[in-house]
Amino acid sequence: MNNMFSKAAIWVVIALVLFTVFKQFDGRTLAGGATPIPYSDFLDEVKARQIREATIEDRTIIATTNDGKRIKTAVTYLDRGLIGDLINNGVKFDVKQPEEQSFLSQVFISWFPMLLLIGVWVFFMRQMQGGGKGGAFSFGRSKARMLDEASNTVTFADVAGCDEAKEEVQELVDFLRDPTKFQKLGGRIPRGVLMVGPPGTGKTLLARAIAGEAKVPFFTISGSDFVEMFVGVGASRVRDMFENAKKHSPCIIFIDEIDAVGRHRGAGLGGGNDEREQTLNQLLVEMDGFEANSGVIVIAATNRADVLDKALLRPGRFDRQVMVGLPDIRGREQILYVHMRKVPIAPDVKADILARGTPGFSGADLANLVNEAALFAARRNKRLVEMQDFEDAKDKIVMGPERKSAVMREEERRNTAYHESGHAVVAKLLPKADPVHKVTIMPRGYALGLTWQLPEHDRVNMYKDKMLEEIAILFGGRIAEEIFMHQMSTGASNDFERATKLARAMVTRYGMSETLGTMVYEDSEQDAYFGRMTSKTVSEATQQKVDLEIRSILDAQYALSRRLLEENQDKVEVMAKALLEWETLDADQINDIMEGHEPRPPKAGVPAKRSASDNTSGGVSPNATAPA
Repeated sequence: MNNMFSKAAIWVVIALVLFTVFKQFDGRTLAGGATPIPYSDFLDEVKARQIREATIEDRTIIATTNDGKRIKTAVTYLDRGLIGDLINNGVKFDVKQPEEQSFLSQVFISWFPMLLLIGVWVFFMRQMQGGGKGGAFSFGRSKARMLDEASNTVTFADVAGCDEAKEEVQELVDFLRDPTKFQKLGGRIPRGVLMVGPPGTGKTLLARAIAGEAKVPFFTISGSDFVEMFVGVGASRVRDMFENAKKHSPCIIFIDEIDAVGRHRGAGLGGGNDEREQTLNQLLVEMDGFEANSGVIVIAATNRADVLDKALLRPGRFDRQVMVGLPDIRGREQILYVHMRKVPIAPDVKADILARGTPGFSGADLANLVNEAALFAARRNKRLVEMQDFEDAKDKIVMGPERKSAVMREEERRNTAYHESGHAVVAKLLPKADPVHKVTIMPRGYALGLTWQLPEHDRVNMYKDKMLEEIAILFGGRIAEEIFMHQMSTGASNDFERATKLARAMVTRYGMSETLGTMVYEDSEQDAYFGRMTSKTVSEATQQKVDLEIRSILDAQYALSRRLLEENQDKVEVMAKALLEWETLDADQINDIMEGHEPRPPKAGVPAKRSASDNTSGGVSPNATAPA
């Protein structure tokens, strides 16, 4: 608001100055409407007694003829006989003295163009440097925003899913509350704490919670706010930020995305890199230089700690690194409870089931899940957010929105129903497979159907028997098509690709082949631009043995999956029929089918059956199975 007011005031002042200058020349418009004539013609008119009256003002004569016509001409002070001519020819005339301007007015008018040019230059400099507090040349000031104790209401109760990280920073809160507890034993609190973790895991929220728990001011700034087009501005902003922090000590300075300014030095030659390196050098000096910054704790966040300069990470600057990783199943449940406090929740909502179904979700992803569920409930005119809304929101986030407008032929629907039923039945029959949570033939994203499995706990390691069962589950879709539809489709292409990659990793990287033993046959290298790259380090003969071993694993699991489906054809038929009728089956309905009972009707009612019209989508999307 203040910035808008200052801009408006500048334009008002410029308008007033222009109005004043133009007003100075209003007197010269009195001769408007008079016809200019040569001075000699004016003298002839006077001698011919055609002039009735005249006014002489500042070397200008404005006259009125006998017929009422107005004329004007210029006069010189050298014509001393003009007054006599006017008197002798009966002309009524008047002489007006020109208005004398004050010395200040003359100086202002003469200096106005230069002052206007300076004002415009100052205005554009403010715009180019983002303004700043205190004047046009204050772009060297820090852009850090301060939250005082009253404004920051975030505490550890608002942070969930990172208990280890909270324990690491708890002593920062204790030091800010009572520093003498540590100082009397000669201890020194870490001057800097670096929070490292994937995006959306709550690094910024945790930093605010530290300040909220300690009841101290909280300065927040982004790493990119230091760097400007002028060399030295970033270093000046670092100095100003620490000077302001010392005035409010004890306090916390939080630098988000510090990798924007803290990269390795010496990576570039000249140019804008000099500005970044000078800024980093000043930051290093302020954190651990000649002058101690007691009571000022620097907390930084990044998801790219590998690119930071080594001098920034040494003890005395960022003494401690806190890993804020993705939450586990219990952490996700706690995060869901935190975000669910903000929306009205129905009694049927189970946070533990939602936590099981969201492996790999960060805190930001879970907040988005709760928000999407609230939007689903609002569209359906509900007063409470129900479990079905959360399930629909989760499916939308993971798989994409439902393609309800996609028109499929009845043969396509039947093929997809048997395909997904094959995945689900094999998964239910294998002893160590994750429980099947949902099966659907509703098109989502690029998939025409999907089998969803929820793990009962987070995975830490992968085991051989578990990996073999996943390969068998992936083959269940194609085998069901062969047995019940007597045909093959392209819908299993993604299943085959995943099964082959899994079998190859077992043989070449994990040493799970009894024939080839515990030897790595492919070296994996991480590339910054192309992801994981693999290089072969074996001979051609050994590679043939590797291919034969992979083929043996795939054939064995294919045979296992086919045997299970042939022995349980009745269950596949019932499941496919239910999918064609209801399009989606939940865990309870799947359990009814596997126990030999008729599946119970859907809780939310029976959805409308899709029309058996021609498919106009221009092709068939591959089916998908989603073991978690």
